[in-house]
Amino acid sequence: MDMYEAKINGYEKLGENVCKKLNSLGYSAQFAGNKEAALKAALQLIPDGASVGIPGTVTVREIGLIDELKKRGSSVALHWDPNLKPEDRKTRLMEEMTSDWLVTSTNALSADEGVFVNIDGTGNRVGAMAWAPGKLLYIVGINKITPDLDTALKRVRNTATPPNSIRLDYNVPCASIGRCVNCNSPERVCRIVTMMERPPFGRDCYVIIVGEELGY
Repeated sequence: MDMYEAKINGYEKLGENVCKKLNSLGYSAQFAGNKEAALKAALQLIPDGASVGIPGTVTVREIGLIDELKKRGSSVALHWDPNLKPEDRKTRLMEEMTSDWLVTSTNALSADEGVFVNIDGTGNRVGAMAWAPGKLLYIVGINKITPDLDTALKRVRNTATPPNSIRLDYNVPCASIGRCVNCNSPERVCRIVTMMERPPFGRDCYVIIVGEELGY
């Protein structure tokens, strides 16, 4: 087995074992070997005609889900649409929250505990993860999985937040030095941290773990 095959095999073993952990906690989790398989799995879960809210997530964009949902006529709410007028942004945020499905990723997922750890500035994304009337679907690149909760918390600050701050053009220290310094900048994006230990009461929560590095 060459190095690439060994790497992919390792991703598969990690992803499948984390799926077993999540299924034992009440999620409906499955492993997809690559972006194409993840896209197919997501489209099989989300029925035709369902409305879909997608808060800011690079991962969901990378697998091509948004374009495919629009092609089949789904109503897709995106508050970060570049064509959206500023005065319409709040309305779109609420549409994301009230959609039939909320599709997002996670900043980190601890393998030992099966805890989703996320950090947010406005709170719309983590708020919708914690409570929204529709079904929840996490699409998670293998790079988001950490050994335990401690490493997950470190990942959200030092691995996920700096590139997101750069992408969003925020004037914060981590965008300049590439790691968290627990700043007090007015544009600080690390304002709300959530840890989801189990699916919320009465909510169907699905997870697709992808055997590729996706998102931040």
